Amino acid sequence: MTTPAAGLSGRLITTSVVRGARQGESHGGVYLVDLAAQSVRQVVDWNTMDIDWRGRGWDRGLRGIAFLDETVYIAASDELFAYTPDFEKIGSWRCPHLKHCHEIDVWDGNVFLTSTGYDSVLAFDPRKQAFHWALHVETEQFRFRGHRYDPMSETGPLMLNKLHLNSVACREGGLYLAGLRSGGLLYFNGKDVNMAATLPAGTHNARPFRDGVLFNDTQADALRYSGRGEGEEDRALKVPKYPQTELTHRGEDDSGIARQGFARGLCELSGRVVAGGSSPSTITLWDLQASRQLMSVRLTTDIRNAIHGLEVFPF
Repeated sequence: MTTPAAGLSGRLITTSVVRGARQGESHGGVYLVDLAAQSVRQVVDWNTMDIDWRGRGWDRGLRGIAFLDETVYIAASDELFAYTPDFEKIGSWRCPHLKHCHEIDVWDGNVFLTSTGYDSVLAFDPRKQAFHWALHVETEQFRFRGHRYDPMSETGPLMLNKLHLNSVACREGGLYLAGLRSGGLLYFNGKDVNMAATLPAGTHNARPFRDGVLFNDTQADALRYSGRGEGEEDRALKVPKYPQTELTHRGEDDSGIARQGFARGLCELSGRVVAGGSSPSTITLWDLQASRQLMSVRLTTDIRNAIHGLEVFPF
């Protein structure tokens, strides 16, 4: 861990996915990072036999994080979990059309989840403890179309994963969505799905920020901000890389895609300071305006272990 810049305080919460983990091994967890104390504490160790072990991340690990009232919501691939701020599990829910979930967000008393496998976004109402709304996004002659459906019904879209939707950001008036193959940041205004901004292929965690778009350019191993206002700016901040001799579990990923520098996980501490995740599980804080690294925390040297969700912990 590097020495933080003066004035950094508070805690971050992050989830991780362990690519290539074998049955019986931990394949992810939840961690709290205290910025002022420069300490990391694991609060959940994720280890279950009830997962799909075929390649990539698949069902392994924990994913998006969101908060509503006094509850911490954390998504796994096909299940939404609820915890107290002390990480006592208080509930979990499944849905037929929730598969390979990535990021989640909260708006107007609902939890919105990306169902990456179904190219969809689902809504969960904690008061009714039910999934009650879904939007499927598809391309049609280079245009996007959104189709609403009941996520609990037996009918619905096929699990095709064409866009690989991995991020959802709820804002006044609609939802912003993006994925590895969406071509950019999409905006659903309640009726239509339109392109709000073009983005490079392979992005994660895209969302509106200031007068532009903040996202992880995963293929370029960088956190990026593209501003569209006066004094247009395009900042690319390379994630940390380590000497190969410092990394462990090299060559143990059955999918063959675990690598260092995989940029995923993103949150905003202010209009100027942001935090981004990378692999092996590392969290880096940046002064975006100055394009300067403020501090970096490496949770592990295991090259298979990658940050997934990342948020400011409000409790």
